[in-house]
Amino acid sequence: MAMKTAPGNGCPVYKKCGGCQLQNMTYEEQLHHKQVKVIRLLGKFGRVNQILGMDVPLHYRCKVQAAFGRDRGQIVSGVYQSSTHKIVPIDSCMIEDEAADAIIVTIRKLAKSFKIKPFDDVSMTGFLRHVLVRKGYYTGQIMVVLVTGSEPFPSCRSFINALVGRHPEITTIVQNINGKFTSLVLGEKNIVRYGQGYIEDSILDCTFRISPKSFYQVNPQMTTVLYGKALEFMALTGAETVIDAYCGTGTIGLLAARKAKRVIGVELNPDAVRDAKWNARRNGIENAEFFPGDAGEFMTEMAAAGEQADVVIMDPPRAGSDRRFLDSLATLAPKRIVYVSCNPETLARDLKHLLLKGYRVNRIQPVDMFPHTEHVESVVCLTRK
Repeated sequence: MAMKTAPGNGCPVYKKCGGCQLQNMTYEEQLHHKQVKVIRLLGKFGRVNQILGMDVPLHYRCKVQAAFGRDRGQIVSGVYQSSTHKIVPIDSCMIEDEAADAIIVTIRKLAKSFKIKPFDDVSMTGFLRHVLVRKGYYTGQIMVVLVTGSEPFPSCRSFINALVGRHPEITTIVQNINGKFTSLVLGEKNIVRYGQGYIEDSILDCTFRISPKSFYQVNPQMTTVLYGKALEFMALTGAETVIDAYCGTGTIGLLAARKAKRVIGVELNPDAVRDAKWNARRNGIENAEFFPGDAGEFMTEMAAAGEQADVVIMDPPRAGSDRRFLDSLATLAPKRIVYVSCNPETLARDLKHLLLKGYRVNRIQPVDMFPHTEHVESVVCLTRK
């Protein structure tokens, strides 16, 4: 059973932070709110299944990042207040992993004792800019990324030893250099200071490598539910060719490869494609190929060459897909499309276009990946008429 309390009542920074817009509701009220939202936007396409929620919707975020700065002379760490560049100091958060929060507090204390200055975005001086902690929910492995404004790291070895001494659960520490005037957290250069420079985690029966810049769902418990539904909607028998558009590091595609004849993943980010190939080798999967490039162009070329795909799985960013991609998808004309969406507004827009191209919606399943926030994920199965 889902919890019935409204944790926002006990969060001291609920209004300042702005990260959890629904914490004033009980969890049942939140799920009802999201169910109604999905029905309002997608109900015209077919019946919307009951939203799948968490049993205990707390401390689910296994990717935690904190900005560092000064307030009245003291080093502070936390999140930027909504629509501002002011840091809201946070020691613990009700949706963040507890071990990650504790590590960030320790780093803040060590920064003071080692006289490490926080980075100042205005004067572009100082050293420690952000801390990113990623945890493998199923493996327990922890990666700490220290984002710094410059490369020289004073007392580096002593600092790392002190941090690992207090938190032996840490498996790797990476220094990321970001000295640019930018709102992006991570820069281009990474220096491994401890461990292998990456961690691993599992989804269903596959293991995946997580590097500092890898995309990996922040709620692994519900990722298993979300991807499980996507696989169910694919209805694979072992004879299908599957296109994994927007494949990222290959998570959904590699899970599908266990049940398909062939999987082809396409992704614009070449670093993600490299990770996808590594993940395929790591899991002993030989029937999955990954290519850098535009998935829409790739499908158009496949259709022009007379090649076919039985299933296309797509998991686009919040902006959804563009018309060109959807037209390419319709040209390839797979029997089934499984659309994983993190934005029901853009999903509704894209479904309308696919219906005009000869598809019909069979199943709609909302999933609560981000309790206490407005976000809601949906998995939709479409078949060609």
